[in-house]
Amino acid sequence: MASKVPKVRFYNGYEIPILGLGTWKSKPGEVTQAVKDAIDIGYRHIDCAHVYGNEREVGEALTTKINEGIIKREDVFITSKLWNTFHRPDLVEPALRTTLANLQTTYLDLYLIHWPHAYKEDGEMFPADENGKIQFSDVDYVDTWKAMEQLVNAGLVRSIGISNFNAKQIDRLLEVAKIKPVVNQVECHPYLNQRRLFAHCKARDIALTAYSPLGSPDRPWAKPGDPQLLEDARLKEIAGKYGKTTAQVLIRYQIERGVIVIPKSVNRDRLQQNFDVFDFALTSDDVSYIDTLDVNGRLIPMTAALGHKYHPFENDEF
Repeated sequence: MASKVPKVRFYNGYEIPILGLGTWKSKPGEVTQAVKDAIDIGYRHIDCAHVYGNEREVGEALTTKINEGIIKREDVFITSKLWNTFHRPDLVEPALRTTLANLQTTYLDLYLIHWPHAYKEDGEMFPADENGKIQFSDVDYVDTWKAMEQLVNAGLVRSIGISNFNAKQIDRLLEVAKIKPVVNQVECHPYLNQRRLFAHCKARDIALTAYSPLGSPDRPWAKPGDPQLLEDARLKEIAGKYGKTTAQVLIRYQIERGVIVIPKSVNRDRLQQNFDVFDFALTSDDVSYIDTLDVNGRLIPMTAALGHKYHPFENDEF
């Protein structure tokens, strides 16, 4: 089953399945079973992060499936991310080692800087002052990157990349990088198709991964009346034409573009549906039409970090 998932080849020769399982907002009590189900269905790419608070449970699921003989460690591509409070270079390797211990593995296939901006170190993951405002750190992501490179040299990670970096931040990083990022993971869906950033990355041999490809309908800050991507009549019409769900069309849209895509679910039926996207293809006309739905509609604005000098979404950056 897993073999039917195409792979994207990074510039360094490693390959990543184009479809993976996202685990953001998957509760610890639910995510273990969800990862087990995903492995049984055929997923071989699991996207994690320290800040999600569920890596220990993900690790339990992976270890169970390895012990059952369903997969070997080398069969599954595991990504995790360095959180904002660990950007200081001396904290990078210890943060990774915590993730490795939680995931019960000796190496990661991919480790990302989760956001370009840093938070105050040596405390809470969301360090706030008495008014509830996040406290920043001025650590430069360029210095964080140099520590990330050492993880590759030490054999603890195979590839390194970035997440939520804008075009200018990517180019600034490339000026000093000895090891170039293999990927930039960003919010990406028809309301925010990231066309310019995708082209920018592609020209630099950096792949793009789409998080929240279904519009993240369960995001905690969603308000009544906010647009719901899955309920968009234009997308529903396309889905009807193919006898597929809107979610399947949204996932297939990214695959047609060559974008790695990591939809999240903990429901076995939806996990199966999200995986059943390799028995149809969208026409180029349909992809072009879906492209026209873009409204620069960012759903994950990271407002808590507004005002940080490295916040990626201020000043109309792409």
